Amino acid sequence: MFGIILGLIVLMVLAYFGWSIIWVAPIAAGVVALTGGLDLLDAYTNTYMSGFVNFAEQWFPVFMLSAIFGKLMEDTGMAKSIAVVLSKWMGTKRAILGVILSCGVLTYGGISLFVVVFAVYPLALSLFREANISRRIMPATIALGSFTFTMTALPGTPQIQNLIPMPYFQTDAMAAPIMGIVSALIMGAGGYWYLLYRQKQLAKNGKVFTEPKDNSLLDVSEHAPNVFLSLLPLLTVLLTLNLLDWHIVVALLSGIMLILLLNITKIKGFVKAINGGAAGSITAIINTSAAVGFGTVVQAVPGFKKITELLMNIPGNPLISEAVAINLLAGATGSASGGMGIALEALGKQYFEISQATGINPEAFHRIASLSSGGLDVLPHNGAVLTLLTITGLSHKESYRDIAVVGIVIPIIATAAAIVLAAMGIY
Repeated sequence: MFGIILGLIVLMVLAYFGWSIIWVAPIAAGVVALTGGLDLLDAYTNTYMSGFVNFAEQWFPVFMLSAIFGKLMEDTGMAKSIAVVLSKWMGTKRAILGVILSCGVLTYGGISLFVVVFAVYPLALSLFREANISRRIMPATIALGSFTFTMTALPGTPQIQNLIPMPYFQTDAMAAPIMGIVSALIMGAGGYWYLLYRQKQLAKNGKVFTEPKDNSLLDVSEHAPNVFLSLLPLLTVLLTLNLLDWHIVVALLSGIMLILLLNITKIKGFVKAINGGAAGSITAIINTSAAVGFGTVVQAVPGFKKITELLMNIPGNPLISEAVAINLLAGATGSASGGMGIALEALGKQYFEISQATGINPEAFHRIASLSSGGLDVLPHNGAVLTLLTITGLSHKESYRDIAVVGIVIPIIATAAAIVLAAMGIY
């Protein structure tokens, strides 16, 4: 047990200092193997790599097609078109809400949060400038729309955090819709209220809009496609996935094909966009697979049985232990998908058996797994947080507090509310 905890500390500390999880995870796995009595070479070449390869084999098509879909939406201007129109509809007086909704629509439509940040940031800057709102809360505003309710809570979302639990609990993307919708409302409304409070507080203290030092990402002059045509690929992915019950790979392919058809005049840029999306997906899948490989080594050492017993014996509803396990692992890895992948690979079978034995709907375990992945994952070393702060030109000191409130505190409250609903038999 000490070795497992030490391995998690190594993983978290090195990730916090910016070391890539691609090689940090094997180091942490080595710590676990050595202290757990495993042969170091065998633990890496067999145990670790089996977990790594199995996850990549199962999920690489989804990661790749999702990245290509998002890159095409970005390069064709479709993502920007949607964000521009939504921002204009909200107007300057509701600048914060406009940014949240722009991010939310794009991520719920299946676009990667990294693409969304690049697409929405110039518009967010324009709205914040006109409304004279401090840029300090811009990262938290984008995070609320991208990293929270559309990623883990809203039923049917094609984000990977809502898809990973499906094979473990024999569910679909619409699992536990009431729990998901209530959690989404808590995150969305609670986060929006907090950001309005912070806007007034900052203004009262004389902190208003200031121009960023770097304006290289602010060109919004290019001609954007028709917004209704731009929405069609997003709707196609959502409807084919949830109403027609198509496999996510087929749903994403249908969205990609529609983007290509609707932008046939931009055919010269297709290869570059597809290449860029495919290349970008490699890092994402390897990062998550590396984390899952670490979890496979943890599962192989004797101390894992004791940790499993401790988690399973947490008093109260078994959904609580699932939420604790996934939150802790997501926090340690700095990755929602990575932390959930480790936890479900190790404990998913047990939780499914518990659902069958206790009568708790497996959909509840699916939704709590998804919600819990979006809690402590947003610690300071999280890759999405680092990217968001880099793009907006702000520091952890200036903006992380607000990111933590909307990305950690409120989502954990929403998860607790979902567990209460499940305990009442409301899914």
